[in-house]
Amino acid sequence: MFSGVLQKMTSINDNPIRYILEFESNFILMNQAINKEIHISKKGYCCLSCSGNIEIFANGFCKKCFFESPKSGDWVMRPELSKAHLDQEDRDLDFEKEMQLQPHILYFSMTSGLKVGVTRVKNMQTRWIDQGAVESIILLELPNRYLAGLAEVELKEDYSDKTNWRKMLTNEINKVDLINEKKNALDKLSNDLKKYKSGNDEVYKFNYNVLDYPKSVKSKSLKKSNEINGKLVGVKGQYLIFEDSTVFNVRSNEGYVVEIGLK
Repeated sequence: MFSGVLQKMTSINDNPIRYILEFESNFILMNQAINKEIHISKKGYCCLSCSGNIEIFANGFCKKCFFESPKSGDWVMRPELSKAHLDQEDRDLDFEKEMQLQPHILYFSMTSGLKVGVTRVKNMQTRWIDQGAVESIILLELPNRYLAGLAEVELKEDYSDKTNWRKMLTNEINKVDLINEKKNALDKLSNDLKKYKSGNDEVYKFNYNVLDYPKSVKSKSLKKSNEINGKLVGVKGQYLIFEDSTVFNVRSNEGYVVEIGLK
C-alpha cells in the first residue's frame, strides 16, 4: 500500500517515457504498474501551499491559496500578463522575478493537433511530456516570460493554444510538418519578436507506454468519487488510462491525500 499527497508524476524522457508517482516516504514506478489493477482511495486533503486539510479548489490549492499564492497568479496561464520585468509585483515580486526573468521558449507541439505554447527553457521537455505531445519544435528563444507571452498572443490568431485531451488520449492526432510550420509561423510574427528565432530545428519525439489506446474516454476524479479503480493499460501526459476506457488526470487531482493499492 502506498499513501501520501497526490502531486503530478515525475517523467523521465526515455523510450518509452518513464513515470514515477512520488510520495513523502515511498513511490510507484508507474510503467511497472501497467497491466495491474490499481485502487485509489481518497482520505483527505492537503493544500500544496498551506498544507491545510481543506477542500481542494484548483491546481492543488485550497480556495484561499488559489487566489493568494504567487504560484497561481494570472501570469502563469497568461504569460503576456507578466510584470516582473517592470519591477511590478503581482503577489510576490521575488518569486515572480525568479520564475519570469529567465529564458523561455515559444514552441509548437503535437498533442491532439498542432498547438502553440510557452515554457521555461529548463522545463521544456517536461512541459511537452506533461501535455502528451508526440512531437515538438522550438520557435523562439526569449529572455523572459513576458516576451514569450507576447509572441504566443500573436500566433494564437492562427494557432490553437489548447489541447483536446480526449483526442490526445485516443491518439487521434493530425500530424503536420513541424519544420515547415515553423517557417510559416515565423512569417506571421512581428519583427520585434521574429529576431528571437531559434536556430534549433530539431523535432523532439516522444513515445508513451500505452498498451491499447481507447476509442473514447471518460474522465474520473476524486472530486466526484472517493474511489478510483481499474486495470492500468497506459500512461500518457499526466493521465492514467484504464482498460475500461476511463482515465484519471493525476495533475488535476493534486492535493488529495490518497492510499493506492496495486495487485
